[in-house]
Amino acid sequence: MVKTMKWQSSALILLDQTKLPINVEFIECKDYKRVIDAIKRLEVRGAPAIGAAAGFAMVLALKEIISEENLLASYAVRRDEIIAARPTAVNLEWAANLLYTSVEEMLEAKLDSVLILANIEKLALKIYDTDIEKNKTMGTFGAEIMPEKAIVLTHCNAGALATCGYGTALGVIRAAYEVGKLKMVYSDETRPLLQGSRLTAWELLEDGIPVTTITDNMAAWTILKKGINAIVVGADRIASNGDTANKIGTYGLAVLAKEHNIPFYIAAPASTFDFDIATGDEIKIEERSGDEVRMFQGIPSAPPNVAVFNPGFDVTPGDLITGIITEYGVLEKPYISAIAKLKENVSKENLFTWKA
Repeated sequence: MVKTMKWQSSALILLDQTKLPINVEFIECKDYKRVIDAIKRLEVRGAPAIGAAAGFAMVLALKEIISEENLLASYAVRRDEIIAARPTAVNLEWAANLLYTSVEEMLEAKLDSVLILANIEKLALKIYDTDIEKNKTMGTFGAEIMPEKAIVLTHCNAGALATCGYGTALGVIRAAYEVGKLKMVYSDETRPLLQGSRLTAWELLEDGIPVTTITDNMAAWTILKKGINAIVVGADRIASNGDTANKIGTYGLAVLAKEHNIPFYIAAPASTFDFDIATGDEIKIEERSGDEVRMFQGIPSAPPNVAVFNPGFDVTPGDLITGIITEYGVLEKPYISAIAKLKENVSKENLFTWKA
């Protein structure tokens, strides 16, 4: 597996996912603004990956202003810039707020600037390392509920490329393959940037996992004719009632799963849950440039003056979701109580703290 990112103390090295699968190139981000640009351009993408990238961006931002008298105010401005890079994915907001709050606590505790920087860097690295551990745990839980001879449909890319390693939805698929339960993966190409065909197909082929790519509008016919018996996707934000935001096209797959009586699973770490919102109606849906639909890799594919509706995400109601696979186990309906219990478990564990 090619690493999504690498931290080098004074810079964040990112795999440029816009160049895949043709070229494997890396970007050196020496300041937080370059990380923001990488997130906006989808050079780094996937909720857990941009959460980790946001953590490192917060480290780079802090290095710039550590000697300023009004440190917290300056840091808040930079935090808000980072969060605004992609507003739908909660992992980004979670990581940025976590590091900001940690700096606030350390200032109150009268720690010196050298120790503050060291602790914040350790915390960002912990977000990165813990993500890989969580993904492998999720994969184990997910593999247990996959059918024998699983023929799985997935959407967008929720693999090692979308995380710090292993993957969420593709982590489940990897784990199922490792225990001999996987027969075939069908990857939607995923409009408008083709993350499914460019990234998921490439990633699975690299790891020797059987994959067939289809266009998004082939999903219903493929389910009917190819014996798909499970759908597994990732998530960018999950509300307290189980409503889930994911890459545009996910809602349609959930409707198809219900019609064909096959399970529809979400795989996401606890950091993807937004415990502060009641339903998916409160999730802000990012709308992206129409040029992503009008052209692909600079080549026009539609009239240059045509109007384009290009939401980056949609929201799948919790009622359509069979189960939500997390590092704490598989959540089942009713999601309001299951997610409330998850919140309680997360608060008890409190993994992400700068305190020894």
